[in-house]
Amino acid sequence: MHTYAYSTKLWNQTRCLSTNEWIKKMWYVYTMEYYSAIKKNEIMAFAGKWMALETILLSEISQSQKTKGHMFSLICIC
Repeated sequence: MHTYAYSTKLWNQTRCLSTNEWIKKMWYVYTMEYYSAIKKNEIMAFAGKWMALETILLSEISQSQKTKGHMFSLICIC
């Protein structure tokens, strides 16, 4: 029984994050960096990171939509 509980715990920890979970995690990380930057008066350095995150998120979202579109067209062809 102990082995099963351990393997279940390990399985849950090693799974990949969904896109929404990943976005929430990154949003949290950058929000914490934002408040840290305010305390250190490093807002300009942080602004570049924030803009890079926005670009990555938009790219991830558009890629996800493209993938869904391709899968839909493959389903319709068959």
